[in-house]
Amino acid sequence: MDDHSNFDPVTGRTTTGHEWDGIRELNTPLPKWWLWTFYACIAFAAVWVVLYPALPFTGATGLLGHTTRGDAERDRAQQAATAEPMLARLRAATPAQILADPDLRAYAMAGGRVAFANTCAGCHGAGGQGAPGFPSLADDEWLWGGDLEAIERTIRHGIRAPDDDATHNSLMPRFVADGMLTTAQASDVTEHVLAMTGRATDAAAATRGAALFAENCASCHGERGQGNREMGAPRLDDRVWLYGGDRASILRTVSLGRGGVMPAWESRLDPATIRMLVIYLHSLGGTEAAAP
Repeated sequence: MDDHSNFDPVTGRTTTGHEWDGIRELNTPLPKWWLWTFYACIAFAAVWVVLYPALPFTGATGLLGHTTRGDAERDRAQQAATAEPMLARLRAATPAQILADPDLRAYAMAGGRVAFANTCAGCHGAGGQGAPGFPSLADDEWLWGGDLEAIERTIRHGIRAPDDDATHNSLMPRFVADGMLTTAQASDVTEHVLAMTGRATDAAAATRGAALFAENCASCHGERGQGNREMGAPRLDDRVWLYGGDRASILRTVSLGRGGVMPAWESRLDPATIRMLVIYLHSLGGTEAAAP
């Protein structure tokens, strides 16, 4: 005899046997296609975790030895191979020759912009605007020279780089800290420096400072504060200041000295990348002609 206890007469379908307040749960199995798809996904997942890095016994790379890092390395190698012909031309050309070749110049500008963002912008700013202690590269003021050759030398050998014998190497003395001037004398020198840009507030102190400046500072910064690129001594007769041009900042500089450090990039960057940076930086600044 058939058991009709699990049969719903209204829908004509069997039930699961569950009932709540007179409401029976119909037995509605999943479609066959859904079940087979589900089983296929389980089988696929079982194979996947063995082939790719997912289980300890398959190692860090799985049985296929695949990693996304490896994919990235292959992509970089492919990009490097594609770029190599142009990079070889950049390595063989001088910066002046690159500027004279429209194709090389355009390539160097594009590559230099990327290299600057990756290497230099952290200190000098995204647009080369500089920051306190880091020179602006987007103006006509260059501490060590702004022609192509000078820019390339600075990039290659850095400034006061401890690991490069050819680095730019000069240092402003700590006049007060090392006992060469008293605090009062440093204050007088500060007034004289302010007077060079018409900002002195104590004429007598500025006059006294002029004599001290001639004895202690003019050999590097020039008699009129015009600067000296051979020594990396900045101009003092303008309104461009590396560490701040207010009275307190200048007094601190005179008293304690300054000496920023820039890395030597020759051993860290490809020569082609350095050439691209030279072209890009030259375009940001005063675009000075090559030294005669």
